[in-house]
Amino acid sequence: MDAQDQQDRIDFERQRNQLMQLSSQKQQLQFQSKLLKEAVEELSKTKEEKVYKAVGNIMIQTPVNEVKKDLETEVEAMDLRLKTVQKQEDITVDKMNKLKKKLEGTGKEKQED
Repeated sequence: MDAQDQQDRIDFERQRNQLMQLSSQKQQLQFQSKLLKEAVEELSKTKEEKVYKAVGNIMIQTPVNEVKKDLETEVEAMDLRLKTVQKQEDITVDKMNKLKKKLEGTGKEKQED
């Protein structure tokens, strides 16, 4: 195994680790986004004019439309982060596939010798 093959294997492992981290991050973001969307939906259903909102260590009464607007902004930000992580995941998978083909190609050449 030459130095280039060794480096390609190391790069492949790095990409695999990065992919696992990205997948975990993506799952967390999806879960948070789901919770935020459910909260917005519940606020849409309520007949109350004010709800309690956690601010630091205290709860304050805030108009429903203000809280709903804040949550919708958070949902948009979360969805943007999700798209970014998805793009990073796609790029990582692409890099891994290229490295895999390269490694498989060098493996076949060595078997033929």
